[in-house]
This record gives sequence, C-alpha cells and structure tokens, in this order.
Amino acid sequence: MEVNFCKYEGAGNDFILVDNRKLDFPSTDHDLIKHLCDRRFGIGADGLMLLQPLEDFDFNMLYYNADGKESSMCGNGGRCIAAFAGRLGITREKARFMAVDGEHMAELVSSDYVKLNMKDVTSVETGPDYYLLNTGSPHYVAFFSSISAMDVFTEGRNIRYNGKFRENGINVNFVEDRGDHIFVRTYERGVENETLACGTGVVAAVICSALKKKHDKNSYTMPVKVPGGSLKVSCSVHEGRFTNIWLEGPATFVFEGKIKIK
Repeated sequence: MEVNFCKYEGAGNDFILVDNRKLDFPSTDHDLIKHLCDRRFGIGADGLMLLQPLEDFDFNMLYYNADGKESSMCGNGGRCIAAFAGRLGITREKARFMAVDGEHMAELVSSDYVKLNMKDVTSVETGPDYYLLNTGSPHYVAFFSSISAMDVFTEGRNIRYNGKFRENGINVNFVEDRGDHIFVRTYERGVENETLACGTGVVAAVICSALKKKHDKNSYTMPVKVPGGSLKVSCSVHEGRFTNIWLEGPATFVFEGKIKIK
C-alpha cells in the first residue's frame, strides 16, 4: 500500500499528516505509526495525524504521538491540520472540526499562520511550587528564573515518571517570565523527550502566568517564545475561569511525499 503524506511544523513541533477521508489507512497499527514517526527509520515526526470525515464538521482530527499511541489534544497539531485542510481545499478562511477533546474552530490567517480556539479551563490545581491543569492534555507547569541551561529531558522525565504521574503520564513545562513574554520548554509524554514547542503546554503556561500575576481583568494576552519559534495565547479571564482561549502561530508546510507500507 502506498500512502501520500504531508509534513508540517508549528514552531518546530512537527507532524506527519495523512488525508484519510477514504478511511483506508491502517489506523490501529500502532507499530506502523511509531515506525513512520521514527527519525532514523521512518519519516520522522513528533506525531501523526489522520484527517477523517465526520458528518456536520469539516473533518475529524485523529492524533497519535511518536510512540504510536492515540493521544490527547495537540494544539500545534490542531493548527497544522487546519492548514492541511486548507491545502486540500476542504476549508478556506475558517475550519470547524472535532478532536478528542471536543469541537474546535480554527482561523486560517494565511496558508502558514493559524489561530486555534482551545477548550475552556475552569480549574487549576496549585501545588507548593507547581500548577496542574488540563488544556486538552494534562500539564505540569513550574516557573524558574532561568531555563535556558536546564536539562529538560532529565528534569522533565523525573516528574513525568514519578509516583504521582507515572501511570497516566503528564506533560512537563518549565517557564521563565521575561516581562513582555514568557519562555517555555516542554517535556512531552508520548514523545518522551523535549519538543521544540507544545501548543497545549504553551496555553497551560500562559494560564498559569495569569494566575501567578493574579490577573483577573477580563482578558489576558501573552507572547510566548519556545525553542522552535514564537506563539501567542489570548483568553478571557473571570474568577479563575479561562474561556475564549486562542492559540496562534505558524503552521508551516515542509514537504510532501509517498511511502510504501505493508
């Protein structure tokens, strides 16, 4: 079987995208998906997405981590699949699609810049030096004075595999407040390494930044630097509830190809 694919990246967070409207991709073959995401023996990516048909929506987004397992919501992936849908001619300026965490709206500002509406966040658990929240995926967020030299792989892995989070896993975000923006580095479960960007992690970091600053003035917008580039998050804030959350940034086509699979 020959599979057509496109490679996209959102601030360095890279994905394999497959048009599966005919539902002929072997989506239950997790070993195959893991192989395709392998950077030495496959195409190479942080994850793989299938664009599938769904009644009353432009498409359904099915997301797999690099370990081959179906996963929770991916923010940068959501932006990239919206750009992919635009490339396929399925959508134009706007897209309405379903993902594992529910309905999403996307705005295609250009062919390679996308805004994505994320799920509301109504509760955040606060620890002694960290925050826990779900922005479509579960996240641990901690603030530090400087994270540039941090060993994110080791520190993130220690948290992800400790007794509290080992069974279900968690994404670990280290955040540095730089005044007019924040800098975020993320260890992602499923990839089991630091990624150059994490969309749901960036959203989690901005929400925790608003909480840390005790911001409750209706709206909050924060530019974000990640190792792979720049993103921005805006949201409405009221009594600890975060709604109308938008993640925006590049969703860049890299290349397309064909690969034979058994």
